[in-house]
Amino acid sequence: MKDGERAALIAFLVQAVLAGGNAIGIRFSNRELEPLWGAGLRFALAATILLTVMAALRLALPRGRALFGSVLYGLFNFGLSFALIYYGLVRVQAGLAQTLLALVPLATLLLAVLWRQERVRAAAVIGTLLALAGVALMSRDSLQRDVPLTSVLAVVCGAFCFAQALVLVRRFPGVHPVTMNAVGMTSGAAVLLTAAMAAGDPLVIPQRIETWLAIGYLVVIGSVVVFLLYLVVLQSWLATRAAYGFVIIPFITVLLSAWLDDEPVTINLVLGGLLVLAGVYVGALRPGLTPPAEQDPGTDRSDGH
Repeated sequence: MKDGERAALIAFLVQAVLAGGNAIGIRFSNRELEPLWGAGLRFALAATILLTVMAALRLALPRGRALFGSVLYGLFNFGLSFALIYYGLVRVQAGLAQTLLALVPLATLLLAVLWRQERVRAAAVIGTLLALAGVALMSRDSLQRDVPLTSVLAVVCGAFCFAQALVLVRRFPGVHPVTMNAVGMTSGAAVLLTAAMAAGDPLVIPQRIETWLAIGYLVVIGSVVVFLLYLVVLQSWLATRAAYGFVIIPFITVLLSAWLDDEPVTINLVLGGLLVLAGVYVGALRPGLTPPAEQDPGTDRSDGH
């Protein structure tokens, strides 16, 4: 194995492990902060770090359609998606949520068909049916534990917002990945903070040490370090190969959530999760399939949400 390939593999595995903690961090953040405020605070801080990196690298802000595309990417990828995901994770356990977010590659393919960027394929139909069966099986336990169906649907809709961002951004000029995410996080944070104020959420400073630890993890590790590791991976791998992280991360999250947040690992969660991951693999990641959008580094989600 060449040095570059070895470095990419190590970065991929470390990224998957670190990203596996993101949904758990959101759960802990939600215990003290209102969801919109917690999400807005996270991405405002993360955007500040990436804007500093932009300045250090002397990267220029995009203009015209490139700027519009970056802002639109942020509205879907950070604003709408995380408003829904933070809301869902108030009641949905992290392992279930992360498994639902593994639908992103398949959702991207389906939306690409809707936008006429791809043709309908049998593999996509089979993958969708497998994934839907998995979601139904996993949701059964949650609904029996009085988890609102709206919370589960919010996470699923968040996954489709991620996918919509990936499809839409292909229509705009390419932008450096650091710039894309810095601008995107800034616009997403603006939407989240505005929504928090409009909803009358208390914009309080966290008092609990566990909340600060969760926010610190989400900002520094989950939003910046994981993204930079993803760039290392993309130096040697295609984005479609790197997308296998969506299939690996849920296993990490389930283990961490069982340990840190007492999430019950039920047979329905395991079997349903395997069906979802099988559906994503068959419908969107199986070798030989043409990806709906071979994402540039700047247009692919990399933090495991």
